[in-house]
Amino acid sequence: MNMNAEQAREQIWAELRKVGKPDTRFHWDFAEFIADYEGSDLGADIVREHEAYQNASVVFITPDNNMRKLREYTLIDKKTLIMTTYGINRGFQIVRPGDVPEGKEEFASTLDGIELFLTPISLKEIKEEFDHIPLLFTGASAMKPNGLRFGKGHGYFDLEWGMLWEMGIVTTDSIVFGLGHDCQIVDADIDPEEYDTVVDYIVTPTRCVKTENNHPKPTLGIIWDKLEDGMFDNIPPLQEVYEEKVKS
Repeated sequence: MNMNAEQAREQIWAELRKVGKPDTRFHWDFAEFIADYEGSDLGADIVREHEAYQNASVVFITPDNNMRKLREYTLIDKKTLIMTTYGINRGFQIVRPGDVPEGKEEFASTLDGIELFLTPISLKEIKEEFDHIPLLFTGASAMKPNGLRFGKGHGYFDLEWGMLWEMGIVTTDSIVFGLGHDCQIVDADIDPEEYDTVVDYIVTPTRCVKTENNHPKPTLGIIWDKLEDGMFDNIPPLQEVYEEKVKS
């Protein structure tokens, strides 16, 4: 019998305490952050060898703890990095090739260090400069083999996808990678919601797996009545999307 979401979450978080790294703000509260873990650098090595990464000149990476090495590689490899701040409270940010001095990439890949090099960018500016983001990376508390992410509950990546979709910056051809530890991959009894952005590839410290991905990427944009209280007021790009919708 498959586990439900709560059972899977409890099992994963118990296992993650053995291999995960605490957060400076949230310690071991895995409901509040995506943990880094032993071997996350190996997962970044796997991504770096993937054709999709090598072919992309601009990538979106979530501000998750387990993405540090991947952010470093992105900076070293002179790709344009687009990301958000924690909770998307300061919206989308960009680091262009040349923004980080050579030799400072490791420092700049940390969530504190990158603050010195980020430049705010609106969704409209992203669309005008790049038109399309072909490749996105997200962490996850838990993932099913079919690419469904679950566990933390705030849905920030689904929201980021929705905003980028509304502005025509991502399409169903955009490739999404989900990074996590092997212990975070479980086949729980959970069905996707209409807004769930299922990943195309799962990368752990030991492998890269093309997911079954039997749920299409969301094409609904922002589902306004699903927003948590306070999100609209605290997330500037949501206000930008809303203003664009009103104009049209």
